[in-house]
Amino acid sequence: MMTSENVVALNDVALEAWTSMIREQFPILKNRVHDKNLVYLDNAATTQKPESVLDAMDHYYRHLNSNIHRGVHFLSERATEAYEGVREKTRSFLNAASTKEIVFTRGTTESINLVADSFGRAFVKSGDEVLITAMEHHSNIVPWQLLCERTGASLMVAPIDDRGEIIVEEYERLLNGRTRIVGLAHVSNALGTVNPVKHLISLAHRHRIPVLVDGAQAAPHLRINVRDLDCEFYALSAHKMYGPTGFGVLYGKQNVLEAMPPYQGGGDMIRSVTFEKTIFNDLPYKFEAGTPSIAEGIGFGAALDFLTGLDWNAVSTHEHHLLQAATDALSEISGVRIIGNAAEKAGVVSFVMDDVHPHDIGTILDQEGIAVRTGHHCAQPVMLRYGIPATVRASFAIYNTKEEIEALVRGISRVKEVFH
Repeated sequence: MMTSENVVALNDVALEAWTSMIREQFPILKNRVHDKNLVYLDNAATTQKPESVLDAMDHYYRHLNSNIHRGVHFLSERATEAYEGVREKTRSFLNAASTKEIVFTRGTTESINLVADSFGRAFVKSGDEVLITAMEHHSNIVPWQLLCERTGASLMVAPIDDRGEIIVEEYERLLNGRTRIVGLAHVSNALGTVNPVKHLISLAHRHRIPVLVDGAQAAPHLRINVRDLDCEFYALSAHKMYGPTGFGVLYGKQNVLEAMPPYQGGGDMIRSVTFEKTIFNDLPYKFEAGTPSIAEGIGFGAALDFLTGLDWNAVSTHEHHLLQAATDALSEISGVRIIGNAAEKAGVVSFVMDDVHPHDIGTILDQEGIAVRTGHHCAQPVMLRYGIPATVRASFAIYNTKEEIEALVRGISRVKEVFH
């Protein structure tokens, strides 16, 4: 694969060649929509899947299909080996200390709910506080609200400024002896802001407060090192990382997970069951009740292979160029206002347009073959912060091109023609 040094040295020509090589691995990108070439700019909602992920899931169903962990026959043993191999790949990808710290879930949402329910039952009581930020996705708001309603704890919110950055002084001021846990996004799905999570974690740790990081939007764009971050929990979703839907990961420090009660009861999370008493399984299986999403897990393993095979300096260079090109082009269009201008951003540009509802913009762009996301992006408090009902969100992945940014700009010109 072309190195990042070559990408930088050979400028746009080399970058285009690298991107073209990546795009060839994604069959859906050859589709046409409304007789136009598909321009897929909705990657923050879900990414497309390379052939290797599709092949891995197909191979499981054609050649290995069996339940795992409990069988001694050939198919079960092979399926178990394939599925559990993904746990080690995940550990390596996150630089966790042990596979015991890798809990498989249905996605970031379930991972956060698991922590809110299990950690909350063990450690949060009336009078305590849970601290989140004003840029959180609903999945990092609602589980904590439910916990606070059950326990009598209070939900505290660290504000953001007009640029879409956490006001660190206010965040630090809200940390105190009553704070039992902090939940914060690594990257905002609505604004693209890359938060200084390592610093925010260290501030919380001064008060011995554990931190959960919502990494759903960070994992496809940034190298994640949970031991360097030193967070207690890190949650992510496979489908944001070129993998399948319905599968995700909760990383948790082993000593913290061991102190937490099970999240759900059922098969595979037990060592023995009688009517008098149940003895729970060891980590991580204590938190993995029932038959898992086996094919999806194996598909996620293929996605991790794809990601780890990339030159991440090249990924960063390419995605930065896309973000800069989109920001510059949209900023020059009269009537368009970008929402969120943080100094550090991932590949997300959210914007509004004078006198045109985002849903109408999205509909016209769709007629041009351009897929963007419109609405509140499961981040209604962010919309309230800016006094708007919704935005148009264009979000980028490694297979996107500058030509697709140009198509987006032409599409917005078409919107202006229709409404003005």
